[in-house]
Amino acid sequence: MDLVLFVGADPRFADHDPGRGHPERPARLEAVQAGLDGAARAIGVVADDLLSPLPPRDATAEEIARVHTPRHIERLRTLADHGGGSIDPDTAMSGGSWLAAIRAAGAGLAAVDALQGATDGAAFLALRPPGHHALPERAMGFCLLNNVAITAAALADRGARVLIVDYDAHHGNGTQDIFYADGRVGYVSFHEWPLYPGTGRLDEIGAGDGIAATCNVPLPAGATGDLYLRGIDELVAPMAARHTPDWILVSCGYDAHRDDPLTGLGLSAGDYGALAARVVQLAPRPARVVVFLEGGYDLDALRDGTAATVTALVGEATEPVEPPTSGGPGREVVDAAADLWSEVAGLT
Repeated sequence: MDLVLFVGADPRFADHDPGRGHPERPARLEAVQAGLDGAARAIGVVADDLLSPLPPRDATAEEIARVHTPRHIERLRTLADHGGGSIDPDTAMSGGSWLAAIRAAGAGLAAVDALQGATDGAAFLALRPPGHHALPERAMGFCLLNNVAITAAALADRGARVLIVDYDAHHGNGTQDIFYADGRVGYVSFHEWPLYPGTGRLDEIGAGDGIAATCNVPLPAGATGDLYLRGIDELVAPMAARHTPDWILVSCGYDAHRDDPLTGLGLSAGDYGALAARVVQLAPRPARVVVFLEGGYDLDALRDGTAATVTALVGEATEPVEPPTSGGPGREVVDAAADLWSEVAGLT
């Protein structure tokens, strides 16, 4: 094993219950844990030898306020104090949701603390509720607080440069909005188009100091893993070379898997392993990679995708349950995104 792998998991994450029949359910965490155990078996070690648990940590009010408004924070806290309720047709809280949310928001910050003291390492955060749709003053898309953005903002305020790579099937509109004019934080998203929330067009490339720090790859249904790897090589690698990040944060949604009930993309578990391995290759040394769980609603796909991701993060080559995929539509989108970014960045 080349890397120490820290894992952020906490029983409190299961206390967020958006209601019976909701796809973002506590059972997702059981699937993730099964994937972690499966990764350990594939490598031939016990899970405790593979995974170093992160100390639990809540995000503070000050850390959350770098990203979210006081009104948003108070609204969520109050709703939880009253036992929860519906925020919009997709997003709801239970009485335990606020405490779960601030613990999830703190997981990335705990990972930063741990990785700063490691010679070489990565972190996989098995958390919920997810976060990349959450806007400064709005919870939406199953998301309450923007976990990855809270970590990125904390790092940026310390003087670090950050690159966020988002391969959830849905565009991370909240993350993009928060950093759209902030050149300290790069953001690239691979997502299905058209699909909720309707953002993430090719021409959304940042504003002001953030010009060329945002890039979107809106892929058609059926897109396969070879296109994602092409995008990493042709787009994310040159972005990383230009942006020179100290940290790479990953919004990892397993809902791009071909079996996911909410989406139409064509990835396999093997593709998730290949993507994680490619991202680690781009990371600075010592490695500073933090993977945040976002979506993924087929439990078997979530389990197998987690196992493939974790084995890749620790530098182990194991045979995935499903081989990587290729031959799907969307190559022209990847090439157009790479060409547009190069033009905007002044490289052509």
